[in-house]
Amino acid sequence: MMGRLVFRGFIVGIVAGLLAFGWAKTFGEPAVDVAINFESAQDEAKAAAAVAAGHPAPPDDPVIFSRAVQSGVGLLTGMVVAGAGLGCLFAVLFAFAYGRLGRLSAAATSALLALFGLLTIYVVPALKYPANPPSVGEPDTIKYRTGLYFLLMAISIASTLAGLRLRRSLLPRHGAWNASLLALGAYLVVIAVVFALLPGINEVPATFPAVTLWNFRIASLGIQTVLWGSIGIMFGYVGARSLRA
Repeated sequence: MMGRLVFRGFIVGIVAGLLAFGWAKTFGEPAVDVAINFESAQDEAKAAAAVAAGHPAPPDDPVIFSRAVQSGVGLLTGMVVAGAGLGCLFAVLFAFAYGRLGRLSAAATSALLALFGLLTIYVVPALKYPANPPSVGEPDTIKYRTGLYFLLMAISIASTLAGLRLRRSLLPRHGAWNASLLALGAYLVVIAVVFALLPGINEVPATFPAVTLWNFRIASLGIQTVLWGSIGIMFGYVGARSLRA
């Protein structure tokens, strides 16, 4: 049973990855191109300033993959692999959650699980540490920023699980609606405290186009929404078929 669910999650994830690739190619890559051109202009200005000051121009960074490969085969491969992995993980989570979220059907469980996953794993961490295009951020702080992002993600996941347990314990006394509101309130309090305690990162250059930054972040949110949403919808169908079988 579990093997069949994971296999179907794998297939669903591949399809979701293809859909996410289409979104990223259409809405994300134009912002990336603008950001790369901005970075190139910044590098050329630094090189010109160094030559004017009598210093040798800094060497160009080696190009391992061309821009065409990065935005084509590279992006497609990344989206498909990410979708396949997420689909397998989603199948395991679905097997654990089905029957534990009330009397929900397989389709409703899948959709709710996708919504929880999108909000908990991506949206909440991105509110504190949003995605940035190339040329935004200092290379020396990338490990620091990545560590903070994954720390917030782990706290968000743990708080979500704790909130679900709290809702279950409050359910007999307060009913489904009130228990859900109390659990949600507790989650929001924890996340608000964590947001206040974790340091902020402000590395966006003052001259970087604000519209490009906004478009890139919206495109990033759209990629995750397409991934989670399509997996949640499609797996609700194939998961129900597996359960009937």
